[in-house]
Amino acid sequence: MKPRPLLATVLLIAGCAGQTPAPALPQPMAQGDSALHPGDMLRITVWRQAELSGEFVISPDSTVAHPLLQVVKVGGVPLSWARARLRDFLLSYEPNPRFVVEPLYPVVVAGEVRQPGLVAVARGTTLSQAVARGGGPTDRGRLDRVKLVRGGRTYVLNLLSEDQRVAILPVISGDQVFVPRRGEFNVIRDGLYPLASLTAAVAALLTYSRR
Repeated sequence: MKPRPLLATVLLIAGCAGQTPAPALPQPMAQGDSALHPGDMLRITVWRQAELSGEFVISPDSTVAHPLLQVVKVGGVPLSWARARLRDFLLSYEPNPRFVVEPLYPVVVAGEVRQPGLVAVARGTTLSQAVARGGGPTDRGRLDRVKLVRGGRTYVLNLLSEDQRVAILPVISGDQVFVPRRGEFNVIRDGLYPLASLTAAVAALLTYSRR
């Protein structure tokens, strides 16, 4: 068997060492008419009824947190059902109510963002857009290692990746998004250790080739 050229072998080892497996992504969630939950918010706009319009939290008892709308139970049912129930309630005000209902999801955006905290985002908001709602990353924010906590599982995602699956990943109710801090360059860790490893690999290959 013809021995592999030394330079090609070194490059092969270096290339394999730098390869990382594709990150695991959360499974897509069907959001077209998914059920609403307590803690979610509804943006309700009723034409010519300013007192019934605004952004309201769904209470623990599944009703709308509003003095008048609290008789409407919207938690635990799809958006289409919630809309129908709101329509039935509004019929007591006028015969043909015109209104728009938009669900808003509570999402925590923390870490190296300019305005960390709980934000309410519209359905279909992507991970990148959620970070932007938190004021965007600080100068030390690391967008290539963003952590998404969902359903008790943590995903590490690269928002700078060309992988379109990451770019269009939507957040859902209850997600936690954490932007880590970019660490300072460590000469020993980031410079000498990789160089020493490569030198050792070359030395081992030279020894092997002389046999």
